[in-house]
Amino acid sequence: MLLFVFCLKAVANYRFENGMLFFLAEFSGDAESLCPRGTLRRVIEKAEDLGFEVSSAFEYEFFLFKETPDSVREKGFQNLKPITPDWFGYSVLRNSVHSELYHQILDMAEVMDFPIEGIYTETGPGVIEAAITVDSARNAADKAALFKTFLKVLAQRNGMMATFMANMAKWSADYPGQSGHIHISLKDTQSGESVFHDPSNPHQISKLQRHFIAGQQRLMPDYLCMVAPTVNSYTRMVPGFWAPTHATWGVKNRITALRVISGSEHSQHIEYRVAPVDANPYLALAAALASGLGGIANEWEPEPQVKGNAYEQNHSSELALPSTLWEASQKFKQSSFAREWLGDAFVDHFAASREWEEREFRKHITDWELDRYFEII
Repeated sequence: MLLFVFCLKAVANYRFENGMLFFLAEFSGDAESLCPRGTLRRVIEKAEDLGFEVSSAFEYEFFLFKETPDSVREKGFQNLKPITPDWFGYSVLRNSVHSELYHQILDMAEVMDFPIEGIYTETGPGVIEAAITVDSARNAADKAALFKTFLKVLAQRNGMMATFMANMAKWSADYPGQSGHIHISLKDTQSGESVFHDPSNPHQISKLQRHFIAGQQRLMPDYLCMVAPTVNSYTRMVPGFWAPTHATWGVKNRITALRVISGSEHSQHIEYRVAPVDANPYLALAAALASGLGGIANEWEPEPQVKGNAYEQNHSSELALPSTLWEASQKFKQSSFAREWLGDAFVDHFAASREWEEREFRKHITDWELDRYFEII
């Protein structure tokens, strides 16, 4: 029997229901082992057992269209009208013209307890990026889940539609995919000091941060289907479009899968850049955290950091990321590390769900196939 238990978190002011409460909960009983929020909680507990306090933050890119749920279906999800044309990344003009919408988003985020640190136009027509304020790991995932849900609600209430698809290539193949980067740092539970920061080392990278990077790097192929969970996720991961194809790392390098952001004790952290925007925030953070903790537990060392353009360099075949959802789900299913950190029940269930998703995709004929084969084959 599936039961919701605990009032784990109440958002005190449900923005659109006159102050009604909105509750986040977890499954109990047999279903507890499959619950995304419960899965993240168990990984956080493992971090606490190791003596670490985890902080995290999510940043999301998304498209906004001047469309409705009816109009996108009438158009067959093609020839959609974005709220703004052209590229105009980081534009004062675009932000200022739509300042009322931006203020609605910021106000909703404050009222519903997922405050936004920054919001601005990104590359591509109708693309916006929002960085959610850092918090403890579980709170950060809650904030990300609330943001993705209620940003779509707010958009539709304004006669628009927001999408968190990783790649909108069906609308246009000319633009990069949308990312959902995850920022992670660890503190010592007893002292409250950063365990990632060591000013005596190059780039202030401590031994524990080095092991954490190594774990994320080595296990990224194993956990990828938790981070890139849809067929569409993998259309984003192509050379030249800012998404990684290998489990690389670098210091302040935006083309690698892992970016070390070095600085003071309070700013030293890792940006997990492989994640697309369509990931479940609980599962994506669980994967990013579990893999890093695995590196610490095993005292692994990372491969040499990438300097310059990661796409133009040769990388070990062991660092190659699965290129399809099916390949990623097989890698996940066979991973002893995933089973150790997440449990057999979760791994078997989630891998099966991703296999089902890929089989559903293979039942359908794409527009590309019709255009290429209908007449000439």
